[in-house]
Amino acid sequence: MRPENHEFAPFYGKYIEKVKAENSLAALESSYKEALDFLPQIRENKADFRYAEEKWTVKELLQHLTDTERIMAYRALCIARKDQTALPGFNENAYVAALDLSGRNIQEIKEELLELKKSTLAMFRGFAEEALMRMGNMNGQPASVRALAYIIAGHQHHHFIILKERYL
Repeated sequence: MRPENHEFAPFYGKYIEKVKAENSLAALESSYKEALDFLPQIRENKADFRYAEEKWTVKELLQHLTDTERIMAYRALCIARKDQTALPGFNENAYVAALDLSGRNIQEIKEELLELKKSTLAMFRGFAEEALMRMGNMNGQPASVRALAYIIAGHQHHHFIILKERYL
C-alpha cells in the first residue's frame, strides 16, 4: 500500500506523488530499473556541466542522489528496528559544498549509486510488512518506513527529470 499523508512531512509529498507503484518494494524496484536505464545516457563530457551559475554539476547531482538515498535508507533501518531516536535532518547544500569529486570520474559515481540502490532494495526486501508500517521521527516530522521507500524513489525521479531537461 501507498503511504498515507500522516506518514511523512508535507515537504516529501512532491516526491511521493511522482511514484506510481502501489507498494514500497515495487517503488524501489522501479527506481532501480529507472537508474539502470537512465544512467548510461550520462556521458563523462557532461560530468562538470552546470546549467546555471551556482547550480550543481552533473557529478554533484549524482553524488547528492547517492548521499540522500544512503541517509534515507539509514533512517528506514533505524525506524524498522524500533529505534526511537529522533533522526536529524541534513543540509544537502552543505553536503555538496563539502564534496571533492576532482579525483572521481562519472562512471565511478554512477556505479556507486547503482550499488547503493541494490543494497537499499535488498534491505527493504528483508523488512516484514509490520516493519514497513513503523513510524519514527525524522527531522522533527513523522516518517514511516514505507514512506521512506517512496521518498527515495520519488526523489531520484525528480532529479532524473531535472537532469534530462536541464543538463542533457
